Amino acid sequence: MGDYVLSDLQHGKAECRLVKVDRSSDTHVLHDLNVTTQLRGDFETAYTQGDNSHVHATDTQKNTVFALARQHGVTSPEDFLLALAGHWRSQEWITGTWFHAEQFDWERLPANGHSFVRTGAATRTAWVQTWGEDTFVLGGLSDLVVLKSTGSEFNGFPRDRFTTLAETEDRVLATSVSATWRYVGTDVDWDVAHATVQSALTGAFATTHSLALQQTIHAMGEAALDACPDIAEIRISCPNKHHFLVDLAPFGLENPGEVFMAADRPYGLISATLSRATADEPRAWAGVPG
Repeated sequence: MGDYVLSDLQHGKAECRLVKVDRSSDTHVLHDLNVTTQLRGDFETAYTQGDNSHVHATDTQKNTVFALARQHGVTSPEDFLLALAGHWRSQEWITGTWFHAEQFDWERLPANGHSFVRTGAATRTAWVQTWGEDTFVLGGLSDLVVLKSTGSEFNGFPRDRFTTLAETEDRVLATSVSATWRYVGTDVDWDVAHATVQSALTGAFATTHSLALQQTIHAMGEAALDACPDIAEIRISCPNKHHFLVDLAPFGLENPGEVFMAADRPYGLISATLSRATADEPRAWAGVPG
């Protein structure tokens, strides 16, 4: 048996479903989060000897999520995760933290101030993690489904004996955007910044005449960085939600680009990172899915 190196030690509670109701007025405000916690630190003996004296139980981490929601309140996912980071970085044996939240949106129904319907064009995401005294905040979104029925091409690609895809100068372009961006600091109006980036992403998708999904991703990243100086870099991943023109000739019908079959798999998956020239902070992205 050789010597082994133990590393990347962390533990926490995954997917704590937190719903916080702000009852400060007759018009209630609903915050719906899915929070995951991870602590990094001096936990080696728990792995090598079964000694849990330095291990903060995952159940304790869950309880902390709910207690801080009451004590600190919830305004934005980024702000709440920063509160969690502030709590845990002061505890013994903790050298770093990693927190993630998804936010699910609700719209108030007009009948009264306390009834809601689930809405949202996308799921808002956020990460906060600490390394010693350094703190990093990431914002993001997932499941932002967008489609343009024209204004998209795909041609000029290499062909070999396995290529069957026809070139096209007019196609349906549809995707489900996942994007994550790193903020340059922690003093940010999180709601405004998030709305600004999302608007920039959808605006660029709509206005870019796409020669490839890759080109559209680049345009979306540029638009986000231009619109929001509070972010240093952005990572975008887009599955190509294919729409295939249905052959209606066997039924004696023409199909002038009107009837499509939406295929869910297999699908192309395109991604890229766009950064400002001075942006380079890999610690901010540790543990964040690609």
